[in-house]
Amino acid sequence: MSEHTLAIVAPCYNEQEMLPTSIPVLLETLDRLIAAHKISPASQLYFVDDGSRDNTWQQLSEACEAHPGRIVALRLSRNKGHQNALLAGLENTSEDMVVSIDADLQDDPVNIDKMVDAYLAGSEVVYGVRAARDTDTKFKRFTAEGYYHVMRKLGVDLVFNHADFRLMSRRALNALLEYPESQLFLRGMVREVGFDSAIVEYDRQSRIAGESKYPLRKMLSLAWHGISSFSTAPLRAITLLGITASALSLLTLLWVLATRIFTDNAIPGWTSILLPLLFIGSVQLLSLGVIGEYLAKLYTEVKKRPRYHISERVSGTNSNDNRV
Repeated sequence: MSEHTLAIVAPCYNEQEMLPTSIPVLLETLDRLIAAHKISPASQLYFVDDGSRDNTWQQLSEACEAHPGRIVALRLSRNKGHQNALLAGLENTSEDMVVSIDADLQDDPVNIDKMVDAYLAGSEVVYGVRAARDTDTKFKRFTAEGYYHVMRKLGVDLVFNHADFRLMSRRALNALLEYPESQLFLRGMVREVGFDSAIVEYDRQSRIAGESKYPLRKMLSLAWHGISSFSTAPLRAITLLGITASALSLLTLLWVLATRIFTDNAIPGWTSILLPLLFIGSVQLLSLGVIGEYLAKLYTEVKKRPRYHISERVSGTNSNDNRV
Protein backbone atom coordinates (compact mmCIF):
# COMPACT_ATOMS: atom_id res chain seq x y z
CA MET A 1 0.00 0.00 0.00
CA SER A 2 1.38 3.38 -1.02
CA GLU A 3 2.18 5.96 1.65
CA HIS A 4 1.76 8.90 -0.74
CA THR A 5 -1.33 10.96 0.13
CA LEU A 6 -3.27 12.91 -2.49
CA ALA A 7 -5.58 15.89 -2.14
CA ILE A 8 -7.93 16.86 -4.95
CA VAL A 9 -9.03 20.49 -4.64
CA ALA A 10 -12.13 21.70 -6.51
CA PRO A 11 -13.41 25.29 -6.17
CA CYS A 12 -17.19 25.63 -6.62
CA TYR A 13 -19.48 28.53 -7.38
CA ASN A 14 -23.19 27.84 -7.90
CA GLU A 15 -22.53 24.23 -8.90
CA GLN A 16 -25.65 22.59 -7.46
CA GLU A 17 -26.43 21.05 -10.85
CA MET A 18 -22.95 19.62 -11.30
CA LEU A 19 -22.05 18.34 -7.82
CA PRO A 20 -24.27 15.22 -7.92
CA THR A 21 -22.04 14.09 -10.79
CA SER A 22 -18.64 15.48 -9.83
CA ILE A 23 -18.57 14.21 -6.23
CA PRO A 24 -19.06 10.50 -7.14
CA VAL A 25 -16.64 10.79 -10.07
CA LEU A 26 -13.87 12.29 -7.92
CA LEU A 27 -14.47 9.73 -5.16
CA GLU A 28 -14.20 7.01 -7.79
CA THR A 29 -10.91 8.56 -8.92
CA LEU A 30 -9.51 8.28 -5.39
CA ASP A 31 -10.77 4.68 -5.10
CA ARG A 32 -9.16 3.74 -8.40
CA LEU A 33 -5.77 5.17 -7.40
CA ILE A 34 -5.97 3.56 -3.95
CA ALA A 35 -6.82 0.17 -5.49
CA ALA A 36 -3.81 0.54 -7.80
CA HIS A 37 -1.62 1.17 -4.72
CA LYS A 38 -0.54 4.57 -6.06
CA ILE A 39 -1.90 6.65 -3.18
CA SER A 40 -2.77 6.15 0.47
CA PRO A 41 -6.36 5.55 1.69
CA ALA A 42 -5.87 8.72 3.77
CA SER A 43 -6.21 10.80 0.59
CA GLN A 44 -9.13 13.27 0.50
CA LEU A 45 -11.27 15.56 -1.64
CA TYR A 46 -11.40 19.27 -0.82
CA PHE A 47 -14.31 21.36 -2.10
CA VAL A 48 -14.30 25.15 -1.67
CA ASP A 49 -17.64 26.93 -1.87
CA ASP A 50 -16.84 30.39 -3.20
CA GLY A 51 -19.85 32.16 -1.70
CA SER A 52 -22.44 30.28 -3.78
CA ARG A 53 -26.04 31.50 -3.79
CA ASP A 54 -27.67 28.16 -4.55
CA ASN A 55 -27.63 24.81 -2.70
CA THR A 56 -23.94 24.13 -3.32
CA TRP A 57 -23.00 24.34 0.38
CA GLN A 58 -25.87 22.15 1.50
CA GLN A 59 -24.87 19.46 -0.99
CA LEU A 60 -21.23 19.63 0.09
CA SER A 61 -22.18 19.36 3.76
CA GLU A 62 -24.35 16.32 3.07
CA ALA A 63 -21.54 14.70 1.06
CA CYS A 64 -19.13 15.20 3.97
CA GLU A 65 -21.56 13.49 6.34
CA ALA A 66 -22.13 10.64 3.88
CA HIS A 67 -18.38 10.09 3.38
CA PRO A 68 -16.70 10.92 6.72
CA GLY A 69 -12.94 11.34 6.51
CA ARG A 70 -12.96 11.43 2.72
CA ILE A 71 -14.36 14.87 1.87
CA VAL A 72 -13.52 18.27 3.36
CA ALA A 73 -15.74 21.22 2.50
CA LEU A 74 -14.69 24.84 3.03
CA ARG A 75 -17.09 27.76 2.77
CA LEU A 76 -15.77 31.25 2.06
CA SER A 77 -17.55 34.12 3.80
CA ARG A 78 -18.29 35.72 0.42
CA ASN A 79 -17.50 35.31 -3.23
CA LYS A 80 -13.79 36.04 -3.76
CA GLY A 81 -13.25 34.68 -7.25
CA HIS A 82 -11.90 31.44 -8.68
CA GLN A 83 -8.22 32.08 -8.00
CA ASN A 84 -8.73 32.95 -4.33
CA ALA A 85 -11.08 30.00 -3.81
CA LEU A 86 -8.54 27.67 -5.36
CA LEU A 87 -5.77 29.08 -3.18
CA ALA A 88 -7.96 28.64 -0.10
CA GLY A 89 -8.27 24.96 -0.90
CA LEU A 90 -4.55 24.56 -1.56
CA GLU A 91 -3.60 26.29 1.70
CA ASN A 92 -5.82 24.00 3.76
CA THR A 93 -4.37 20.71 2.51
CA SER A 94 -1.62 18.70 4.17
CA GLU A 95 -1.19 15.82 1.70
CA ASP A 96 2.00 14.91 -0.17
CA MET A 97 0.60 15.98 -3.54
CA VAL A 98 -2.30 18.21 -4.54
CA VAL A 99 -4.34 18.23 -7.74
CA SER A 100 -6.46 21.27 -8.61
CA ILE A 101 -9.46 20.74 -10.86
CA ASP A 102 -12.67 22.65 -11.57
CA ALA A 103 -15.89 21.16 -10.23
CA ASP A 104 -17.47 21.10 -13.70
CA LEU A 105 -15.09 18.22 -14.62
CA GLN A 106 -14.44 19.54 -18.11
CA ASP A 107 -10.87 18.58 -17.25
CA ASP A 108 -11.37 14.80 -17.19
CA PRO A 109 -10.33 13.31 -13.79
CA VAL A 110 -9.10 10.18 -15.61
CA ASN A 111 -5.96 12.19 -16.37
CA ILE A 112 -5.19 12.47 -12.66
CA ASP A 113 -3.87 8.89 -12.91
CA LYS A 114 -1.24 10.06 -15.41
CA MET A 115 -0.36 13.02 -13.21
CA VAL A 116 0.20 10.76 -10.20
CA ASP A 117 2.38 8.50 -12.36
CA ALA A 118 4.49 11.52 -13.36
CA TYR A 119 4.78 12.53 -9.71
CA LEU A 120 5.90 9.04 -8.72
CA ALA A 121 8.46 9.21 -11.54
CA GLY A 122 10.01 12.32 -9.98
CA SER A 123 8.09 15.36 -11.30
CA GLU A 124 7.05 17.90 -8.69
CA VAL A 125 4.71 19.88 -10.92
CA VAL A 126 2.54 18.23 -13.57
CA TYR A 127 0.66 20.50 -15.96
CA GLY A 128 -2.60 19.43 -17.58
CA VAL A 129 -2.42 20.75 -21.15
CA ARG A 130 -5.26 20.71 -23.63
CA ALA A 131 -4.34 18.74 -26.76
CA ALA A 132 -6.89 20.67 -28.83
CA ARG A 133 -9.62 23.29 -28.48
CA ASP A 134 -12.28 21.56 -30.56
CA THR A 135 -14.99 22.15 -27.94
CA ASP A 136 -14.43 25.93 -27.93
CA THR A 137 -16.15 28.43 -30.19
CA LYS A 138 -14.03 29.96 -32.94
CA PHE A 139 -13.95 33.26 -31.06
CA LYS A 140 -12.83 31.70 -27.78
CA ARG A 141 -10.22 29.53 -29.51
CA PHE A 142 -8.80 32.51 -31.41
CA THR A 143 -8.68 34.79 -28.36
CA ALA A 144 -7.31 32.13 -25.98
CA GLU A 145 -4.49 31.00 -28.25
CA GLY A 146 -3.77 34.58 -29.23
CA TYR A 147 -3.47 35.48 -25.55
CA TYR A 148 -0.79 32.84 -24.94
CA HIS A 149 1.18 34.11 -27.94
CA VAL A 150 0.92 37.70 -26.69
CA MET A 151 2.06 36.67 -23.20
CA ARG A 152 5.13 34.98 -24.68
CA LYS A 153 5.93 38.10 -26.69
CA LEU A 154 5.71 40.11 -23.47
CA GLY A 155 8.20 37.78 -21.78
CA VAL A 156 5.74 35.92 -19.54
CA ASP A 157 6.56 32.25 -19.11
CA LEU A 158 3.32 30.25 -19.42
CA VAL A 159 2.58 26.68 -20.41
CA PHE A 160 0.61 26.88 -23.67
CA ASN A 161 -3.04 25.83 -23.30
CA HIS A 162 -2.69 25.17 -19.57
CA ALA A 163 -5.20 26.64 -17.13
CA ASP A 164 -5.46 25.45 -13.50
CA PHE A 165 -5.61 21.67 -13.92
CA ARG A 166 -2.31 20.57 -12.39
CA LEU A 167 -0.59 18.47 -9.75
CA MET A 168 1.92 19.93 -7.30
CA SER A 169 4.12 18.20 -4.77
CA ARG A 170 4.08 19.38 -1.17
CA ARG A 171 7.48 21.05 -1.66
CA ALA A 172 6.32 22.91 -4.78
CA LEU A 173 3.07 23.95 -3.11
CA ASN A 174 4.87 25.25 -0.03
CA ALA A 175 7.07 27.33 -2.32
CA LEU A 176 3.98 28.71 -4.09
CA LEU A 177 2.40 29.68 -0.76
CA GLU A 178 5.41 31.90 -0.01
CA TYR A 179 4.21 34.32 -2.69
CA PRO A 180 2.36 37.09 -0.83
CA GLU A 181 0.54 38.93 -3.60
CA SER A 182 -3.22 39.31 -3.45
CA GLN A 183 -3.74 39.79 -7.19
CA LEU A 184 -3.47 36.11 -8.09
CA PHE A 185 -2.56 34.60 -11.43
CA LEU A 186 -1.71 31.07 -10.34
CA ARG A 187 -0.75 29.62 -13.71
CA GLY A 188 2.00 32.21 -13.94
CA MET A 189 3.03 31.94 -10.28
CA VAL A 190 3.43 28.15 -10.52
CA ARG A 191 5.86 28.61 -13.40
CA GLU A 192 7.85 31.04 -11.25
CA VAL A 193 8.19 28.34 -8.57
CA GLY A 194 10.14 26.09 -10.92
CA PHE A 195 11.08 22.51 -9.89
CA ASP A 196 11.05 19.48 -12.20
CA SER A 197 7.86 19.39 -14.23
CA ALA A 198 5.99 17.25 -16.72
CA ILE A 199 3.03 17.69 -19.06
CA VAL A 200 -0.06 15.52 -19.42
CA GLU A 201 -2.10 16.22 -22.55
CA TYR A 202 -5.85 15.64 -22.52
CA ASP A 203 -9.04 16.44 -24.40
CA ARG A 204 -11.32 18.87 -22.61
CA GLN A 205 -14.90 17.68 -22.19
CA SER A 206 -18.10 19.64 -22.71
CA ARG A 207 -19.86 20.88 -19.59
CA ILE A 208 -22.43 18.30 -18.46
CA ALA A 209 -24.70 20.59 -16.44
CA GLY A 210 -24.99 24.19 -15.37
CA GLU A 211 -23.36 27.13 -17.12
CA SER A 212 -19.85 28.50 -17.34
CA LYS A 213 -18.80 30.70 -14.42
CA TYR A 214 -16.17 32.44 -16.58
CA PRO A 215 -17.91 34.85 -18.98
CA LEU A 216 -15.94 37.10 -21.31
CA ARG A 217 -15.68 39.88 -18.72
CA LYS A 218 -14.00 37.61 -16.16
CA MET A 219 -11.71 36.08 -18.78
CA LEU A 220 -10.54 39.53 -19.86
CA SER A 221 -9.97 40.53 -16.23
CA LEU A 222 -7.88 37.39 -15.59
CA ALA A 223 -5.93 38.01 -18.79
CA TRP A 224 -5.05 41.55 -17.69
CA HIS A 225 -4.06 40.32 -14.22
CA GLY A 226 -1.65 37.93 -15.90
CA ILE A 227 -0.08 40.62 -18.06
CA SER A 228 0.20 43.26 -15.34
CA SER A 229 1.47 40.79 -12.73
CA PHE A 230 4.30 39.33 -14.79
CA SER A 231 5.28 41.90 -17.40
CA THR A 232 6.30 45.55 -17.42
CA ALA A 233 6.13 45.65 -21.22
CA PRO A 234 2.99 47.89 -21.23
CA LEU A 235 4.90 50.50 -19.22
CA ARG A 236 7.84 50.33 -21.62
CA ALA A 237 5.40 50.64 -24.50
CA ILE A 238 4.36 54.02 -23.14
CA THR A 239 7.90 55.32 -23.70
CA LEU A 240 7.88 54.03 -27.27
CA LEU A 241 4.43 55.49 -27.78
CA GLY A 242 5.69 58.85 -26.54
CA ILE A 243 8.62 58.78 -28.97
CA THR A 244 6.28 57.80 -31.80
CA ALA A 245 3.85 60.57 -30.91
CA SER A 246 6.66 63.11 -30.87
CA ALA A 247 7.90 61.98 -34.28
CA LEU A 248 4.41 62.07 -35.81
CA SER A 249 3.77 65.48 -34.28
CA LEU A 250 6.97 66.75 -35.88
CA LEU A 251 5.94 65.34 -39.24
CA THR A 252 2.52 66.93 -38.86
CA LEU A 253 4.17 70.26 -38.09
CA LEU A 254 6.33 70.01 -41.21
CA TRP A 255 3.27 69.14 -43.29
CA VAL A 256 1.35 72.11 -41.90
CA LEU A 257 4.25 74.45 -42.70
CA ALA A 258 4.59 73.04 -46.19
CA THR A 259 0.86 73.44 -46.80
CA ARG A 260 0.97 77.00 -45.56
CA ILE A 261 3.99 78.01 -47.64
CA PHE A 262 3.36 76.19 -50.93
CA THR A 263 -0.43 76.23 -51.29
CA ASP A 264 -3.04 78.95 -51.35
CA ASN A 265 -6.12 76.94 -50.29
CA ALA A 266 -5.09 76.08 -46.71
CA ILE A 267 -7.55 77.09 -44.01
CA PRO A 268 -5.38 78.85 -41.44
CA GLY A 269 -5.19 77.46 -37.95
CA TRP A 270 -7.36 74.32 -37.79
CA THR A 271 -4.87 71.69 -38.95
CA SER A 272 -1.99 72.91 -36.83
CA ILE A 273 -4.18 72.91 -33.72
CA LEU A 274 -6.71 70.10 -34.15
CA LEU A 275 -4.57 67.21 -35.39
CA PRO A 276 -1.75 67.39 -32.80
CA LEU A 277 -4.29 68.08 -30.06
CA LEU A 278 -6.38 64.98 -30.82
CA PHE A 279 -3.40 62.71 -31.33
CA ILE A 280 -1.35 63.74 -28.31
CA GLY A 281 -4.47 63.88 -26.11
CA SER A 282 -5.42 60.30 -26.95
CA VAL A 283 -1.86 59.12 -26.34
CA GLN A 284 -1.82 60.81 -22.94
CA LEU A 285 -5.15 59.28 -21.89
CA LEU A 286 -4.01 55.81 -22.97
CA SER A 287 -0.73 56.20 -21.12
CA LEU A 288 -2.43 57.42 -17.96
CA GLY A 289 -4.83 54.47 -18.14
CA VAL A 290 -2.00 51.91 -18.28
CA ILE A 291 -0.08 53.62 -15.49
CA GLY A 292 -3.27 53.82 -13.45
CA GLU A 293 -3.79 50.06 -13.76
CA TYR A 294 -0.35 49.37 -12.36
CA LEU A 295 -0.83 51.91 -9.58
CA ALA A 296 -4.15 50.26 -8.70
CA LYS A 297 -2.37 46.91 -8.34
CA LEU A 298 0.24 48.51 -6.09
CA TYR A 299 -2.53 50.11 -4.03
CA THR A 300 -4.20 46.73 -3.54
CA GLU A 301 -0.96 44.95 -2.67
CA VAL A 302 0.23 47.58 -0.18
CA LYS A 303 -2.92 47.25 1.91
CA LYS A 304 -2.14 43.53 2.46
CA ARG A 305 -5.75 42.60 3.10
CA PRO A 306 -6.54 38.88 3.56
CA ARG A 307 -7.32 37.10 0.32
CA TYR A 308 -10.34 35.36 1.82
CA HIS A 309 -12.07 34.31 5.04
CA ILE A 310 -13.37 30.80 5.73
CA SER A 311 -16.72 30.88 7.51
CA GLU A 312 -17.27 27.12 7.82
CA ARG A 313 -15.33 23.90 7.49
CA VAL A 314 -17.00 20.48 7.38
CA SER A 315 -15.15 17.18 7.27
CA GLY A 316 -17.89 14.75 8.29
CA THR A 317 -15.89 13.53 11.28
CA ASN A 318 -18.48 14.94 13.69
CA SER A 319 -22.09 16.02 13.57
CA ASN A 320 -21.48 19.76 13.86
CA ASP A 321 -20.03 22.20 11.38
CA ASN A 322 -16.67 23.63 12.32
CA ARG A 323 -17.07 27.38 12.12
CA VAL A 324 -13.89 29.33 11.61
